[in-house]
Amino acid sequence: MAGVNKVIVVGRLGADPEVKNISPEQTVARLSVATSESWNDRNGQKQERTEWHRIVVWGKLAELCGKYLSKGRQVYLEGKLQTRSWEDDQGVKKYTTEIVANTVQFLGATQSAGNDNNKGFADNFGPEPSFDSSDELPF
Repeated sequence: MAGVNKVIVVGRLGADPEVKNISPEQTVARLSVATSESWNDRNGQKQERTEWHRIVVWGKLAELCGKYLSKGRQVYLEGKLQTRSWEDDQGVKKYTTEIVANTVQFLGATQSAGNDNNKGFADNFGPEPSFDSSDELPF
């Protein structure tokens, strides 16, 4: 029996998309998307947790993400989980798990020049995780 590998995420971008052309025919975009959940603990205190998701988008969809998405914009994504590995400069094997998106829907209004509704967005969700150069896609 075949398995199912499907992920659906609705969240906000923590940074503008990183878009690169890795060949004349192939474009890739990397997004960092935050989702959060809140609940009341046993003492009735509100608790909140934010998860940061690494998203990879390929082809024409990657170009559209670069053109229309920006930090703070809400987005709906569908895709699959994919883990890849590589060796760093010291020969240590590294791993990362990403969501490879095949559906991206832009939600909410775009940020206009005079409207800074998304200012301080990342502060609302805690710090966005940093990506070191070894986490880069091979482009």
